[in-house]
Amino acid sequence: MAEAEPAPVGAMGEPWELVVERGKIAEFAAAAQSDNAAYGGQQPVAPATFLTTAARWAPPGARVNVGFDRKRLLHGGQEYIFHGSIPSAGDVLIARERIAERYEKPGRRGGVMRFAVVVTEYRRPDGDLAAEARATFIETAKPA
Repeated sequence: MAEAEPAPVGAMGEPWELVVERGKIAEFAAAAQSDNAAYGGQQPVAPATFLTTAARWAPPGARVNVGFDRKRLLHGGQEYIFHGSIPSAGDVLIARERIAERYEKPGRRGGVMRFAVVVTEYRRPDGDLAAEARATFIETAKPA
């Protein structure tokens, strides 16, 4: 099966739904070894990094293709921006990725390192922007 072409800057994936569930918030907080009371009870808020789990619920083909060799892939950074209230149990968000940037830099051991910045928008059902996640992916240079 042929590999899909890498998505260019500006390319957008397909939207998918993320239901923020109380039990999933508790599981995520436990995995992060957090005992913050805000992540428990009947109406917990989601930890900021909880939005990373949205990728788990994306249907096949919905996410953008950065086109990097997974054997040479590094996660170079992650940032979250919230617009208004933090998502909490019961919220439904619509996630959608886009390629925001692509660039290259020389590798320390020679060759070229490639970078892709992927922004995931999380919108409420009324279309209001709830949050954004900005991830930087790095493909290390090919071995000599």
